Amino acid sequence: MSHLFSPFTLKGLALKNRVVMPPMCQYSVEAKDGIPTDWHFIHYVSRAIGGTGLIIVEMTDVEPDGRITDYDLGLWSDEQIPAYEKIVNEVHKHKSKIGIQIAHAGRKATDANPPVSSSNIPVAENWKVPRALSTEEVKEMVIKFKDAAKRAVAAGFDTIELHGAHGYLIHQFHSPSINNRTDEYGKDLSKFGVEVIKAVRSVMPKEMPLLFRISAIEYMDGGYDLEHSLEIAQKYKEAGVDVFHVSSGGEGPAGKIKPANTPGYQVSFAHAYKEALNVPVIAVGILEDAALAEQTIANGDAELVAVGRGMLKDPYWALHAEEAITGNVTPPEPYKRGF
Repeated sequence: MSHLFSPFTLKGLALKNRVVMPPMCQYSVEAKDGIPTDWHFIHYVSRAIGGTGLIIVEMTDVEPDGRITDYDLGLWSDEQIPAYEKIVNEVHKHKSKIGIQIAHAGRKATDANPPVSSSNIPVAENWKVPRALSTEEVKEMVIKFKDAAKRAVAAGFDTIELHGAHGYLIHQFHSPSINNRTDEYGKDLSKFGVEVIKAVRSVMPKEMPLLFRISAIEYMDGGYDLEHSLEIAQKYKEAGVDVFHVSSGGEGPAGKIKPANTPGYQVSFAHAYKEALNVPVIAVGILEDAALAEQTIANGDAELVAVGRGMLKDPYWALHAEEAITGNVTPPEPYKRGF
């Protein structure tokens, strides 16, 4: 019996297996309007055909200047909803579940002039200097997250993930090295994230779980450690987060401490979150080896395993992994001859 290919249920989200496709930007919006194209439709639906339990749509932004580039997805307008709904409906036909990652790039919005952030500190010397949001603008940003979540629910997504990792806007607020504000959002580094979580939860069905991606540690010199992120995460949990998707870094150039970038190098962070917060976690980080993914679940390090680059290389990663682990797999009827 495979642990990786056992079902998992949380609230109203019932997954056929523990395999997650994490958000990975495609930079493939053609009209710069934030609306998914045929590329996105094929990209996500093919992973559903490939047996993935939960697919999380790439970073989708709450306003045009919140995108990393102008070719990223958005959910700032009701006109964008139908294209997402089309993807969701087709993914469901293949018995997979689908969520969406809602975010704002903050100071990492490369096409914004200027980008905005918690403070006026750039990512690095050669990056644009961001404009610090006013207190009132921060409160307005919370509403933008709420409105985007409302549209995600209208499109039929099974779950929502907030992006609080990799140096994007929520991360920029809870990072002591990036947030130098003197107002209420500087005195309490968790305040912006907590308010976003509560606002998003208010428009989500009660049975829909809320996921949160977080960087467990920062790699820049002077960056925060695991203890700090766990303190912040505890407040996020109390505000309404059900699952933490545990990554690391991304806030800026690495200093003396660098990511190992070896298979499973972030699993220990996921395990620490699970132990400290008593919540389900998603482990991520070069877990494309089926045996390693299976071991991560079997060891109790995480409830779910996210496979990113492996799924970019192989849309049918889940089917191939199940075949490798169990020796038995049930592919879609038209593909059975191939197995």
